[in-house]
Amino acid sequence: MTTTYDVILRNGMIYDGSGSTPYKGDVAILGQQIAQIGNLGNAHAKTELDVRGLAVAPGFINVMSWAPITSLQDGRSQSDIRQGVTLEVFGESWSEGPLSPLMKEVYQKEQGDIKFEVTWNTLGEFLDHLAGKGVSTNIASYVGASTLRIYAMGYADRPATPDELELMRKLTAQAMEEGAMGVSTALIYPPGSYAKTDEIIELAKVAAQYNGIYISHMRSEGNTLLEAVDELLDITRKANIWSEIYHLKAMGKDNWYKMDQVIAKVEAARSEGLHVTADMYSYTAGGTGLGANMPQWVQEGGNDEWVARLKDPEIRQRLRVEMTTPTNEWENMYLMTKGAEGIILVGFDTEELKPYTGKTLAEIAVLRGQDPIDTIMDLVIEDHSGCSALYFTMSEENVEKEMKQPWVCIGSDASSQAPEGVFLKSSTHPRAYGCFARYLGHYVRDRGLMPLEEAIRKITSLPASNLKIQRRGSLKAGYYADVAVFDPTRVKDNATFQEPQQYASGMVHVFVNGTQVLKDGDHTGALPGQVVRGPGYRK
Repeated sequence: MTTTYDVILRNGMIYDGSGSTPYKGDVAILGQQIAQIGNLGNAHAKTELDVRGLAVAPGFINVMSWAPITSLQDGRSQSDIRQGVTLEVFGESWSEGPLSPLMKEVYQKEQGDIKFEVTWNTLGEFLDHLAGKGVSTNIASYVGASTLRIYAMGYADRPATPDELELMRKLTAQAMEEGAMGVSTALIYPPGSYAKTDEIIELAKVAAQYNGIYISHMRSEGNTLLEAVDELLDITRKANIWSEIYHLKAMGKDNWYKMDQVIAKVEAARSEGLHVTADMYSYTAGGTGLGANMPQWVQEGGNDEWVARLKDPEIRQRLRVEMTTPTNEWENMYLMTKGAEGIILVGFDTEELKPYTGKTLAEIAVLRGQDPIDTIMDLVIEDHSGCSALYFTMSEENVEKEMKQPWVCIGSDASSQAPEGVFLKSSTHPRAYGCFARYLGHYVRDRGLMPLEEAIRKITSLPASNLKIQRRGSLKAGYYADVAVFDPTRVKDNATFQEPQQYASGMVHVFVNGTQVLKDGDHTGALPGQVVRGPGYRK
């Protein structure tokens, strides 16, 4: 009996995700799965697409996505789908659960442009809620250690008590059983920065019991970068867990030379038998809030207490000294950018401040008739938030050096959005629209950093293996039909720092779980995304 497939992609160059040499062939899809690969000859399908001259690859895995809330707003996930992303992994230290009643109340109150009802309590409930609402990409998440800490002890800058730590451990176990990929930290931001290494080890041990991983925005990416890598490796050993470094980088010109030593430390750990990987984005500028220009003590207790302190003249004077004095005690982004010209403001919650969007801190200070330090403090007060900003702190040489490492994959560190509606109320980092396209176009094709088959491996089977995801990340019969079809000669990022809200080009077709989401470069409106759960999932 002859099988009639749902889709056959004919005559493409197949990059199966393994890094092996591509070959010309056909891919058949039946239901949600890849049914057959090879020369399918006289086989028939309801839909047949001639993809001659195009690359046919597994859908890309965005290992560091900030798209949970933008996906609630617009489930089409346009800026990522148009780059071939078929799986978004959320949860850098903050995850959408577990949430206590007080956390839900604060979360509701402190929303920005996107408004939504916080109807869920746990991480698993959020993922089910988002998938139920409808989303084009598959979704997954870590459980965030900062979320656990806030749940157990608020924003206090102190060690957890035994009871508080036990609660965090139980919440970690619950999240792992709901399908979390592992536990994540961001150790330069309060309240995550208040956690000592032993506290993190205890949470990582719980994740390890469920075969999850530990992933971290390390305690430093600048002056104490090497010590931060040592801490991550210490946690990896003592918790007996796989680990990953979020957005690998060396910030600040004085620290650029350290990248060779970071790579050497990771290589040595891998040779020792530790499973350590990293991810990165394809730009020399990072993005975070204005709190990264201030010491952590002033931010203790959350936004209300932070703002109240910033209104105190004595505290402001103390801050002025600390923000302009080199230190290894905290990550001072203001000094790492060499001042206000290297900081661009891209997101405010308050309508009155939105005209500053896209301007440098230096330009805003002039418009306000203030110096940059007062401007930073007053913007936080007026917006009652950390605001969103871009920081030019990295070297192009290091970006290329990191990207060539075989254990480094790609994550946008951005939300997925569209140049329309509520998304136009703020600006963004161009990585939201161009991270994967820039990787494949500028760095792989134009700069020739690696063969295309190796580049595809690093955004498909490598992250799938790191995350211990089953039946995704490769083109194989029986795997889910997450497929990206693109023109390697045309794939290109069009987003710039001046005009970031521009779609990438060169992606032709995208399938998620066998459903076509991108057709001839246009979104079909389909929302077939599913929750992808970690290895500890308990039904």
